[in-house]
Amino acid sequence: MTIFLNLFILIPLLGFIVSLAIPEKKEGSLSATTFITVGIQLFYSIAFTAWWLLNGHHEINIKDFFIYKSQEYEFFLDFTFDKIVAVYLLVGAILTFLVAIYSRYYLHREKGYKRFFNTVLFFYLGYNITIFSGNFETLFLGWEILGISSFLLIAFYRERYLPVRNAYKVFSIYRIGDIGLILAMWMSHHLWHENITFEKLNNASLVHQYLLQHSVFGTFISLMILISAVAKSAQLPFSSWLPRAMEGPTPSSAIFYGSLSVHIGVFLLLRTYPFWEYQTSVRILIGLIGLTTAFVATGIARVQSSVKSQIAYASIAQIGLIFIEVALGFSNLALFHFAGNAFLRTYQLLVSPSIVSYLIREQFYNYTPQLKSIERFYPTKLRNALYILCLKEWNLDSYQNKFLWNPIKALAKKLTFFSFKNTLLILVPVYLAGVVFAFNRTILPPIILHAFPIVFSLAGLMMVLKSYTEKKDVWMSWIFIIANHFWIALALAFNEKFSYYELLLYLSGIFICGSLGIFLLGKLKKQFVTVDLNQFHGNAFDHPKIAFAFLIACLGLTGFPITPTFVGEDLIFSHIRENQYLLAAIVSISFVIDGLSTIRIYTRVFLGPHSKSYTEIAYKSS
Repeated sequence: MTIFLNLFILIPLLGFIVSLAIPEKKEGSLSATTFITVGIQLFYSIAFTAWWLLNGHHEINIKDFFIYKSQEYEFFLDFTFDKIVAVYLLVGAILTFLVAIYSRYYLHREKGYKRFFNTVLFFYLGYNITIFSGNFETLFLGWEILGISSFLLIAFYRERYLPVRNAYKVFSIYRIGDIGLILAMWMSHHLWHENITFEKLNNASLVHQYLLQHSVFGTFISLMILISAVAKSAQLPFSSWLPRAMEGPTPSSAIFYGSLSVHIGVFLLLRTYPFWEYQTSVRILIGLIGLTTAFVATGIARVQSSVKSQIAYASIAQIGLIFIEVALGFSNLALFHFAGNAFLRTYQLLVSPSIVSYLIREQFYNYTPQLKSIERFYPTKLRNALYILCLKEWNLDSYQNKFLWNPIKALAKKLTFFSFKNTLLILVPVYLAGVVFAFNRTILPPIILHAFPIVFSLAGLMMVLKSYTEKKDVWMSWIFIIANHFWIALALAFNEKFSYYELLLYLSGIFICGSLGIFLLGKLKKQFVTVDLNQFHGNAFDHPKIAFAFLIACLGLTGFPITPTFVGEDLIFSHIRENQYLLAAIVSISFVIDGLSTIRIYTRVFLGPHSKSYTEIAYKSS
C-alpha cells in the first residue's frame, strides 16, 4: 500500500524534474510534460479513489520513512488517505489538468513560458504533499512549497513593479501562517511527547484525556492552527492579499487563488477538527471569523471595478461560509461547498478576459441599470457609510500596516547601534564568550543560565530587524540574517538536553546557503552591477542564472526543505520548553522577519523594472 500512496507524490515530482531539463524554446515539450504528468495523476486518482470506495473506504495511514531520529525526537514523513484527501485530490487533479490545457495556448510565445510550467508542477507537487500529509511535519513540507510557488507565480511578470511588490506582500502574510504552524508543532511536541499523527487525533478518547490535563496547551495549539488557516485562506484580518495576488497570469490566478491554494486553510481546519472539536470557544471564534469575513468581503466585491478582484472577494466570502460550516461540524457540506466554489471560481477567472469585452459591448448598446437591490432597504447614512467602507476595502491594508508592519519598522529604525563596525568590535567577542560559556555551563549561576537564552535570542532578533530595514548595504543585510540564526543557535544551546549535533544540523544549511549568497553578490559586484536595497534593480534580466542560484540560497536561509535547516528549525523549537513562551515568541518573530528580509533582498536585487528602463511605472493597482 505504501507504493500506491507514494505514487501520488512521485508522479508530479518526476514531471517537475523532467520539465526543468527541457530547453526554454521547446514550448510543445514543456506543455506536453505538464499535460501528461497531470493527466496520469488524474487517471490514477480516479482509479485509486474508485478502488478505495469499493473496498470499504477505510482510512489509510502509512508511516513512510524517517528523515531524522534521536532518542527524544522523530521527524518522519507520514501519508494518509480518507474522504478529505479524496475530495481535495480529485478537485485538484481535474482543475490542474484543465488549467494545463488552457495555459498551453494562453501563454504561447510568453518569454516566461518555461518558468510558468515549472512552477505549476512544483505547486502541484506541494499541493499533493499537503493533502496527503499524515502529520504536521509532512504538512509543513508541502505548505512551504505552496508558499514559494505562490510568490513565484504572482511575480511571474518580474520586470513589472506591481507584480513583484504584491508577490512580496502575499509572501509576508504566508510567513505569518508558517509561524502559526511552527508554534502549533512546538506545543504539540510538549503535549503528546511525540510526533503526533492525524490518525491518532481521530481517537476522541485519547484527545479528550490529554486536553483535560492540559487545556491551556490545547487552546494554544488550536489558536495557532486557526492563525495559519486564516492567513492561508485570506480571512479577516488578512483578506486584502488575495486580490493583490491576481497580478499573476490568469491561469495561475484560477488554480491558486480561485480554487486550490486558497482552500488549504479550510483543509487544515478539517484535518485537525477532531483536536478542537470539543473546544467550544475555538469553534465560536472560527464561526465568527467566517461570518465577519463573509459579510465584509461580499460588500467589497460589490463595488470592485476589476473583474478579477470582484471574483477574489466573492471567493473569500464563500470561504468564510465554509469556515462556519466547519465550525458547526458539517464536514461533508464543507467539502461539497469547497468543490463547488473551486470549480466556479476557476471557470469565472478563466473566462474573465472574454466576459469583460462582452459586458463592455453589451453596456454600450443595451445598458439597463439594476432597479432593485437589498441596499435600498438600508437607512441612507448606513448605506453611504457601508459604500465608502467597502470602496476603501475597510482599510484592511492600512490597519495591517499600522498595527503590524509599521511598529516593526519603527523599532528597527531605532537600532542605529548595529553598524558593521560595532558588530565586529563588540558583538562578535560577546558571541565567542557565549560559545565558551555554552561549553562550560557549570561555572555559571542558575539565574544567568536561565537568562542567557532570552538575551542571546533578543540579540539575534535585533540583528534581523536591522537587516529588514537596511536600504543601502546589501552585504550587511545578508550577513545580519546569517548572524541571526547563529545567535538563535547559541541561545538554545543553553537550554537543557540539547545536542550539539542538532545545532550543527540546523546551522549547516545556514552556513552553506549564506556562503553561496555572499559568493553570488560578489560575482555581481565584479560585473560592475550597482546594488542597493532602496529600489528594484531587475538584475534577473541580465543575470538569470545568478538570480536563480541566489533564489536557492534565499530559500535555504529561510528554512525551505532543501537543506537540513528545515529539520533543524523544528528541532530547535522542540527544545524550547513548554513554559518558555517569551523565548518561543522571540524565535518565532525572528523567523518571520528573517524570511521577509531574505526575500526582500532577492526581490530588490533581481526583480522589478530593470535599472536601465525608462518606461513609466504604475505604483498602485485597482
